[in-house]
Parts: sequence; structure tokens; C-alpha cells
Amino acid sequence: MDVSPKGDPAGFVAILDDKTLAIPDRPGNHRYDGFQNIMETGRIGLVFFVPHRTEVVRVNGRAQVIRDLPVREACAISGRIPDFTILTHVEEAFYHCGKSIIRSGLWQPEKHAKPDNLPTYAEALIAHGKLDIDYEEMSTHLRNYEEKRLYDE
Repeated sequence: MDVSPKGDPAGFVAILDDKTLAIPDRPGNHRYDGFQNIMETGRIGLVFFVPHRTEVVRVNGRAQVIRDLPVREACAISGRIPDFTILTHVEEAFYHCGKSIIRSGLWQPEKHAKPDNLPTYAEALIAHGKLDIDYEEMSTHLRNYEEKRLYDE
């Protein structure tokens, strides 16, 4: 199994009917592990975190990676149509209690621990890849990539 975070503005998951969801694929890290799992198993498990709510919504079902234009158009943001969508045929959907969200203080940033001992993404990439690149250059590149390339090619 693999986990692939998804996120966009509220409503980014298109509800096609009572039992079918479409989840857009956006430009990201260019890893397709989640797609591979779907193509191999035909299954998906989803967890939806809803801001300011403690409980989460869980969905399990069958899934397909599709390129149907009308479905992709339903998931467009700022005129950017995703290249793929994950079509999810819901078999079960339910709330899960909010105890873990409450304990973590997820929606209470004033309670968050400082990540002082955790390497930054730039530091981890440089170290793991044994890259010959300056930290500031890598940080600037990542910041640009994350903030300015959300919906472009």
C-alpha cells in the first residue's frame, strides 16, 4: 500500500453521483506510486480531514485512474484541467471519531511543537541525493515550485 496526499480548495473532490467521486491529480512530485497501487489492486482507501472538524471521513471502494475529458473538466481549477483523475466507486463511507485530531491539536497551531530537530525538505533532499547544491538555492527552488506551480504544467 501507498499513501499519496491530495489537496485543493474546498470542493476539489467532484461528487459525480451518490456513489462516485472523482479526485484530480495535480502537478506534484512526479511519483505515481498511488496510481500503480490502484492499477494493480483496483482498490482505494481515503481519509478526509475537514478543517475545524475533529472527526474525519473515511471512504473505501473500487478505483480507476481515468482520462475521460468530461470528468477531468469537472475537476478544473483556474482553467487547469488535470491530466488524470481517480474515479472512486464508494463501497463504504463513514465518520471516524475525532480523538486523534483532538489529541494532536491539528487545528490549534498555537499548540504545535516546533520542528527544530527535523531537517527541512531542502536539507533532506540535498543529503539523501548527495547533491552539490547550496541550501539557499534548493530552498528557493522548492518554494517557487510549491507556491507558483500548483496548476501549471
